[in-house]
Amino acid sequence: MLTPLRKMGNSCGVIIPKALLSDIGVRQGDTVEMRVEAGCVVIAPVQTHPRAGWAEASQQLVAIGDDALAWPEFATEADADWSW
Repeated sequence: MLTPLRKMGNSCGVIIPKALLSDIGVRQGDTVEMRVEAGCVVIAPVQTHPRAGWAEASQQLVAIGDDALAWPEFATEADADWSW
């Protein structure tokens, strides 16, 4: 696939077709890594753990007192034994 380089401010850019983005598993707004390998520009998705940041987010909710059960009707007797 051939595509032109386009001027973007002091830089240049290319339009990446949606099909190619889908092939590498990214979409508009995602963060990608760019690097040069053997004279080629490589754009790759940033691999993060699916639950990255959950612990910090939970601590923030506790700090502001917003840690109540979202669906209290699904609570179990064992919930009281959990510690976060």
